[in-house]
This record gives sequence, structure tokens and C-alpha cells, in this order.
Amino acid sequence: MRKPSVKCALLAAMVAKHRWGTPIDEENLLAIAAIEGNDYPTAREVFDELRGASYVTNRGNRGIELDNSRFGELADVLYRDCGWEPYQVRSRLKHYEGWDDHDWA
Repeated sequence: MRKPSVKCALLAAMVAKHRWGTPIDEENLLAIAAIEGNDYPTAREVFDELRGASYVTNRGNRGIELDNSRFGELADVLYRDCGWEPYQVRSRLKHYEGWDDHDWA
């Protein structure tokens, strides 16, 4: 089995812990993500990059959270960049209301 990228490991942890209106800070995200200790410097950089992602809301010192209104974009990233199968994405992003029109291209 292929090891997920650091970005994908962080996103998987964010999806698993997603609660609307509850950001997760860098330390807590790194603690729960499936990354090795030697990947922490890279994970810190990726965390900062995720702050600017269209499907993430930056809450400053409080951390970051997934933007429910952008789940379609997140679904594409999980499928295309992280190698998740459509059924995995659908089962994890239950509150996305655009499945009927979603294009997996």
C-alpha cells in the first residue's frame, strides 16, 4: 500500500475530525494525522499552505477548518491528489449536497 502524502494525511485527519465551526490548530492536527515524526517539518509547511486552500477556512491563531460550502473542491482533491475512491469520498463528506451533479474528472 502506498504511503499517503503529508497533505493527504493532514486532509484525512481534518475530514475525520471535522465539526462545523470548530477549527483545529497545527499542533493538534499534527498529533492526530498519520505522519511520521521526520515528516513534521514538511507537515508544518503544508499546514501553512492549507490556510490558503479554497476549501479551507483560516481562523488565524485558532487554526483551520474545512469549508462546507467548498466540499466539491475538497472531493476533487481527495479523489485526484490523494487517490481516494469516489465511494470513500462520498462516505466521508456526507454533508456535501452536490453529489448529483459532481463530475469526477
